[in-house]
Amino acid sequence: MTMVGRIWAAMTGLVVLCGIVIQLFVTANGHEGFYPDNPERVFNVFAYFTIQSNLLLGGTALMLALQPDRSGGALFKTLRLNGVLCIAVTGIVYHAVLAQDADFHGWGWVANFLLHTVAPVVGVLGWLLFGPRDLTGWRIVGWSIVYPLLWLAFTLIRGEFVGFYPYPFVDVGLHGYGRVLLNCLLVAVLFLALAAGATSLDRRLQRKRTVER
Repeated sequence: MTMVGRIWAAMTGLVVLCGIVIQLFVTANGHEGFYPDNPERVFNVFAYFTIQSNLLLGGTALMLALQPDRSGGALFKTLRLNGVLCIAVTGIVYHAVLAQDADFHGWGWVANFLLHTVAPVVGVLGWLLFGPRDLTGWRIVGWSIVYPLLWLAFTLIRGEFVGFYPYPFVDVGLHGYGRVLLNCLLVAVLFLALAAGATSLDRRLQRKRTVER
């Protein structure tokens, strides 16, 4: 990874860090939401796919900024692909489905903008422009599916017990299991399409770089 790539990766990590810290501050000092008191209000922030996808993106980006030649094993490759794919899904689903009902002000708006707009843009652009390449493949794609499935299982099981669902489209109490599972299937198709596209594009970019050398 070039020096510009390292700076971009560090900037990506900083965007994520700022977004999450601001969101935690806003949540801790707010009065809306499912949980009325802290620390439950703050801890509940980490149940959101948005926050987890930002953490995956920011964490792997900072690792690359510190170790630009890192190739890693299957675990790092999977986490890196998950970070890029999940943040892309976060941005797409938010702006296509959820943004119309969003009503944020002040620092809440800043956090929302960083986590749902800036992070997806810099995360995906960073992967496209700077790579590093050859960190994905069909085996890694297969492993990358594990995290979204675990998040969904956790969300539905937890929701059954506590009555909280982080997003309307996974709210079983509102839509029932049939509609929720259909919604999740549509998101899964989007995720797999992005995974297949990213893997194919990564191979093309890798071949192009090899030829240029």
